[in-house]
Amino acid sequence: MRNLIQIYQEIIKKNRQREQEFLSDYACKSQDGLRFNPQVEKIPDPENIRQAFFHDTDKIIHSMAYTRYIDKTQVFALFENAHITHRVLHVQFVSKIARVIGRCLRLNEDLIEAIALGHDLGHTPYGHDGERFLTKLCEEANKGYFCHNAQSVRFLMELEGGGKGLNLTLQVLDGILTHNGEIVNERLIPDRGKTWAQFLQEYENCFKIKGYSKKIYPMTMEGCVVRVADVIAYIGRDIEDAIVVDLIKRSDLPPSIVKILGDSNDKIINTLALDVINNSYGQSFIAFSKEIYHALLELKQFNYDHIYFNPKIKTEEHKIRQIFQLLFDKYVEDIKKANYSSPVFQHFLKAMDENYITNTSIERMVTDFIAGMTDDFFNKQFKEAFFPKSFGIKVQ
Repeated sequence: MRNLIQIYQEIIKKNRQREQEFLSDYACKSQDGLRFNPQVEKIPDPENIRQAFFHDTDKIIHSMAYTRYIDKTQVFALFENAHITHRVLHVQFVSKIARVIGRCLRLNEDLIEAIALGHDLGHTPYGHDGERFLTKLCEEANKGYFCHNAQSVRFLMELEGGGKGLNLTLQVLDGILTHNGEIVNERLIPDRGKTWAQFLQEYENCFKIKGYSKKIYPMTMEGCVVRVADVIAYIGRDIEDAIVVDLIKRSDLPPSIVKILGDSNDKIINTLALDVINNSYGQSFIAFSKEIYHALLELKQFNYDHIYFNPKIKTEEHKIRQIFQLLFDKYVEDIKKANYSSPVFQHFLKAMDENYITNTSIERMVTDFIAGMTDDFFNKQFKEAFFPKSFGIKVQ
C-alpha cells in the first residue's frame, strides 16, 4: 500500500503534466510562479498539492480584506435594495467571465481566479467616489496619491497578517496592480519578463505619480484576460442595476450600440466574451474586433454620462466628502496625540507589527485604515465620533 508521500508526489506530477499537455504556449504555468520569500511557505510550492496560483486564491479568500468585500459599494451606494451589485458580486462575475475566456484560450484558470478575486480589495467605502476623496486627502497631506489597484496589492503584500503580508506570487500581484478596468484597450499585449524589481517600482510609482496605474500592463496573458473581463463584468451589469433603481430605462440605450452589443447584461457579456475569444484564439495577445471595440467605448461613455455621473445619485456626495475629511483629520490627530482609545488604534494599529508602525507615515496609516472600511463601518465611525450620545434616562 502506497504511503501519503507517494500519493502526494503522484498528484503533484500529474498536476504538472496536465498543465504541460493542455495549457497554451502563451499561458503562465503554475511551476513558474515566483514568490518574493519562497522560504517562508509552510510547504514549498514544488512539494504542495495545491499549485502556486491555486494556493494564492486560498490565501486571498481567507484574508481579512476579502471578508470586507461583502459591504463594499460597487456603483450604487445609499440604496436600500437587495438586488443591486456589491463589490463581492462584481469580483465573482469577473472571475467567472475571465475563466470562461481563459479556458477557451487554454490559459491558467487558477492564476485568472486569484487575480480576479483579489483585484478590488483596495476599494474604499463608497467605491470610486471614495477613491477620489481619499486621493485628494493624500495630495493635500503631501503624501502622494491613492490608487485602489495599488491598495489591493498593499493589503495583500504588506498589511495582512499584521504587516507580514500573504507572500503571494509575482504574477498574481502584478495582475491585480495592472487590472485597470476603467481603461478599454483594443489589444492588450503582456509585458512579459517582468521582474520583482520592475513590479515593485511600478507599485511604488502608483502611489507617487498621479495616474501612473494607467501606464502599466500585465505581465501575463491571464492578467490581460482579467483586465478585459473586468470591463465586461461591470458594463452591462451596471446598466441592469441602473434600471432596477429607476435611474434609466432600457429604451434609453442608443440603438446603434444595442444593434451591435445587445440591450441586456447577458447579451452584452456574450457578445463581448465571444469577440475576445474569436480575436485572441491562438494569439499572443488579448483583443477585441474593431467594431466591437468602438461599440464598447460608446457604451462606456453612455454609462458615464447617464449612470456614473448622473446628478440624481450625486446629491449626497458633498456629505460623503465631508465625512472622509473629518475622519481623516480626526485619525491623524488621534495618532499624533497617542489617543489609544481611538478606533484607528483599537481596530487597526494595535494589530500591526513594529515594522509597519515605524516605517509608515501617519497619513498613510490613516489612509490604510479608511481604505479597508466597509460602507457601514465607515458611517458608524462618523456617527460615533461626531454625533452626540444620549445620557439615557439619568446620569449614570
